[in-house]
Amino acid sequence: MAGTATEMAQELDQGPPDKLTATFERTVDEGLFRLQRTTPGLLATGMVGGADVTLGVFALLIVKTDSGSDLLAALAFSVGFVALTLAGSELFTENFLVPIASVAARKANVPQVLRLWGGTATTNLIGGWLVVGLVTSGFPRLRDASIHVARQYPEIGIGWRSFAGALLGGAVITLMTWMERSTESVPGKLAAAVGAAFLLAAAPLNHVIVVSLEMFAALQYGAPFGYADWAGVAVWYAIGNSIGGIGMVSGLRLVQLGRDRLEAEQQKPARTDARRDDTTE
Repeated sequence: MAGTATEMAQELDQGPPDKLTATFERTVDEGLFRLQRTTPGLLATGMVGGADVTLGVFALLIVKTDSGSDLLAALAFSVGFVALTLAGSELFTENFLVPIASVAARKANVPQVLRLWGGTATTNLIGGWLVVGLVTSGFPRLRDASIHVARQYPEIGIGWRSFAGALLGGAVITLMTWMERSTESVPGKLAAAVGAAFLLAAAPLNHVIVVSLEMFAALQYGAPFGYADWAGVAVWYAIGNSIGGIGMVSGLRLVQLGRDRLEAEQQKPARTDARRDDTTE
């Protein structure tokens, strides 16, 4: 009891954690939650993540077909990221910051991160491909818009222009993840999701999962390119997204935290009740 009272007194003396520390602690806890899930839970979360974002692609194609406006279509695309945020599903690129924070805090290891990345990326694509099949079979009127949207990616090809878009795509999603961890406000989380989704679709930025879903739709409608073209684009964008998300955002955020905050978190025992915020379950 005496030890407990002493610890409580020390915590009171220290006062509440600053905003950066609190955000980092929530990020570490979320990372542990994601990394410690069972394999079926991890794969199911990835499947529904791909399906959720496909709803955004579906909305984008509807608005593009009916209005011809790229900006309105980009705004409609945010439906998918709203679903992603509120339903607690995940994209592969959302896991550039969260689990890496847990590794930096010495609460997790690299093999766990690789398991998460591999499982989430694979099931994002599978879940998205299946839902895209429902869209293309049920809504043939979206064919022209789908092919128009997707054909630009193989036409741009592999080069600095497409890589720059991939760097920014990874950075935007990782920044969105950090902003969502920095607040417990549902409107705040939704603002981050809508803003990131709009940037991805309006530019467009080269996000490996989003681009893959758009290309899957075009391929199922009979696009003038093949799955080999998609594979080359996907690998190139995944590399760019990883460098943008991990190097441009995650690394700099850890530097921003400073050595003192990072070492303090490393010395703490892992919180056994680490889990998602109540607002995102």
